[in-house]
Amino acid sequence: MKLSKFIFWFASPVRFLPLAQRSVRPLRYLALICAALGLYVGFALTPADAVQGEAYRIIFLHVPASWVAMVCFGLMAFWSAMGLIWRTRLAHLLAHALAPTGAVFAALSLITGALWGQPMWGTWWVWDARLTSSLLLLLLYLGYLALLGSVDDASRADRACAVLALLGALNLPVMYFSVTWWNTLHQGASLSSHGASMAPLSLAALLLCILAAWSWAAATVLQRVQLLIQEREAHTHWLHEIQRGAQASMPLAQEIAHG
Repeated sequence: MKLSKFIFWFASPVRFLPLAQRSVRPLRYLALICAALGLYVGFALTPADAVQGEAYRIIFLHVPASWVAMVCFGLMAFWSAMGLIWRTRLAHLLAHALAPTGAVFAALSLITGALWGQPMWGTWWVWDARLTSSLLLLLLYLGYLALLGSVDDASRADRACAVLALLGALNLPVMYFSVTWWNTLHQGASLSSHGASMAPLSLAALLLCILAAWSWAAATVLQRVQLLIQEREAHTHWLHEIQRGAQASMPLAQEIAHG
């Protein structure tokens, strides 16, 4: 099945909701396992950096948070465009579900960056190009959520938030390329198309933490979009049928589990 067909097949909440329900728990487990392994390797097994000392370990939190924050907004812009062009009900709901998760990771990125900057730069904050664009990303998330909550009509809120997401996405290339476009204090990318500028053990820990962050973010978004679907589609008969089916399967699952 081609990617476009796959996307349009699950564009209907009727097909997407069961998939989301089945995916949340495995993603949570994967996130917890990867986080436990990654943090253990990163904080207990890898040696201190020769230049940055122990402070470099913040990278195992900062880099995953920054990546998730950036890509979540990019996905918000993508689903917003899909919602405006194709008028699919699910596209706007996915964009709305991504916003709170992206905002949390954007805040975590700024906090961990400040914790790293204090021992490295001697200050918690500088108006650096990367830091300023990261702060703007958090403000865009907060503005999106504020706009979503301030408009009562659902369709108007969808369109207004979609326009904001598309305009806000212009900040993403500035944020990503800021360390190469300008002479900034922020260090270059630890991972790039040219390879990794770190020891293999540190790289393994970082990749595990990145996978954990992505799995947790995906599970959170899928769980939130279920609530949004149930709120929007509460009047439809298919939602009640799915819910009745899920409730009917619970006693059988419990009987099998208890043997």
